[in-house]
Amino acid sequence: MAELLGPRLYSCCNCRNHVSYHDDIISKAFQGRNGRAFLFSHAMNVTVGPKEDRQLMTGLHTVADVSCSDCCEVLGWKYERAYEESQKYKEGKFILEKSKIVKENW
Repeated sequence: MAELLGPRLYSCCNCRNHVSYHDDIISKAFQGRNGRAFLFSHAMNVTVGPKEDRQLMTGLHTVADVSCSDCCEVLGWKYERAYEESQKYKEGKFILEKSKIVKENW
């Protein structure tokens, strides 16, 4: 009998709380604080922290750290505002660091 699998997910590396769907990946070509990171259109089961301006590799952005809602592990950040026109597509999107998430249902 075939095993039925749900959607492919990413989970918090610390507690396995589901934080995003694989289908929500926009790009895998991003850099986080600790190495490679993925840009997601949506995230779930996360807490968004206070907004702050940060000078990132692609210019000045207003971002908010994103933490797992269960264990409070910082997983990445949410782009709240991009000041450069070429970066506006990131607004409202999430960066989740590859080292902070694990695959589920693959």
